[in-house]
Amino acid sequence: MKAAIYSRKSKFTGKGESIQNQIEICKEYGNKHFNIDEYIVYEDEGFSGGNIDRPQYKRMIIDAKERKFHILICYRLDRISRNISNFSDIIKVLQEKDISFVSVREQFDTSTPMGRAMMYIASVFAQLERETTAERIRDNMLELAKTGRWLGGTTPTGFTSKPVYSELNGKSAKYYRLSPVKKELEKVKIIYDKYLELRSLSKLETYCMQNDIKTKNGIDYSRFGLKKILSNPVYVIADKRLYEYFINNNYEVYGPESHFNSVNGIMAYNKTLQKKNKANKPKDASEWIIAVGTHNGIISSERWIAVQNLLFQNKSKTFRRVKNTSSLLSGLLKCSNCGSYMRPKYGRILKSGEKSFYYMCEMKERSRKQKCDMKNANGSKVDRLVIGELKRMSSNNSKLYNEISNNKVSIETTQSSIHYEIEILKNNIRNNENSISNLVNTLSQGQNTGAVKYIMKQIDDIDKQTGKLKERLYILSAKVNDSQLKKQSLDIMKNMLEAFCEAIDLLDIIEKRNFIKSFIDKITWDGEYIDVVMFGSDSKIINRNVSIM
Repeated sequence: MKAAIYSRKSKFTGKGESIQNQIEICKEYGNKHFNIDEYIVYEDEGFSGGNIDRPQYKRMIIDAKERKFHILICYRLDRISRNISNFSDIIKVLQEKDISFVSVREQFDTSTPMGRAMMYIASVFAQLERETTAERIRDNMLELAKTGRWLGGTTPTGFTSKPVYSELNGKSAKYYRLSPVKKELEKVKIIYDKYLELRSLSKLETYCMQNDIKTKNGIDYSRFGLKKILSNPVYVIADKRLYEYFINNNYEVYGPESHFNSVNGIMAYNKTLQKKNKANKPKDASEWIIAVGTHNGIISSERWIAVQNLLFQNKSKTFRRVKNTSSLLSGLLKCSNCGSYMRPKYGRILKSGEKSFYYMCEMKERSRKQKCDMKNANGSKVDRLVIGELKRMSSNNSKLYNEISNNKVSIETTQSSIHYEIEILKNNIRNNENSISNLVNTLSQGQNTGAVKYIMKQIDDIDKQTGKLKERLYILSAKVNDSQLKKQSLDIMKNMLEAFCEAIDLLDIIEKRNFIKSFIDKITWDGEYIDVVMFGSDSKIINRNVSIM
């Protein structure tokens, strides 16, 4: 059984619950209660318990997710974290990987029924804290809705945030409100007008491209960006008709009808679900909190409601993905001119009764040739050529096959060199630890009190040197793991190439596409030639300039 020990101390003092003392106590507990074959030690010094941005802590979490140990032991719970939510998160990781957790001081041991019960209680309190926080945030939103203020973040197109200062009960206060940007608001008006005229997001997207109407960041509008503007109530003038629309469609409206004064615009709070490290997901409109803002609206309620109704009518067809069961390179083939994907389009019906198809540049289609005029590619011919080229490269005497073999040899040579350096580092670390142990023994004997200061400095210097050696050891260990993964990837690619000829003709189009995606990085079309770029190749482009005309 492998056990991990985590120790932490805010700063090095040489007294009390030092990191070394924590480790020894944890090992003593582990040897007494478990059959431990090996210990993995993670040490963080100079970090507080409220800070989870600790190098060894993060390494421990990664190793836990890879189940490199079976039990985690720490001296005290606050060595892991002083925040109940963070503590609950690591417990969840350990649970998912079936790793036991022990805190020696509190006798918190999840390998026992009582320990698991304590862990459950801790997770319940963490969930209660999260729910209470969420409820408090919602209550704050409702209170802020009274003011119609801007709460921060990226301002909608047509507005910037402006600070406003006020006095309340003799105290100065500052908040933000939306301030208009006239040039951008003119674009917004055009977008609304043209959508009602063209009645299609795709056509509106093309219109914006052809007329050089761009986002405030200077890029072309996508259908999704246009939809975001068209569905945002920040632009609509608050009046009686709008109030009735919100009420009838189950929006949560703050304030009475009298607030809808036919002048101001709308502020919508609680619009998105915040997701850590991911794009925010829009919430259903029924969860929005609607209030009258302090800024002026620019779109009449009649036109805004008409736009919402049209968006709803077009919803099923506007964002429908094109289903394709014929094209092999869908999602792979790109235009070398503008970098857009080449999308499959059906052409005429052939004499055989089969539908022909071609690949068209997405930018060419969206801009009606104004942004890109790349020639279409004959779909059947391109697909046949790619299959043929891959079959040729799958032979064991091809350039790619030999290159993969050479890369494997290079990785193995590098690994051997790294392993040699790792052994030297481990020996140096052991020697340093023995030196510190001998110096500590000298101090404990107390025979030469005049040398204490000198010995403490030696201990500190050796400890710092050991820390640097351990950092280097961690980096090299990560390199070994990384090179091992690369080697495994090359093995997989080599096996897939060997199986390609036999397997490819037996698969359906979806399976063929997924098979090819696993070892092709990119395919580009320049109007006459096609280039295939492979994973795992030093020369990168393998199939250069294969004519299909």
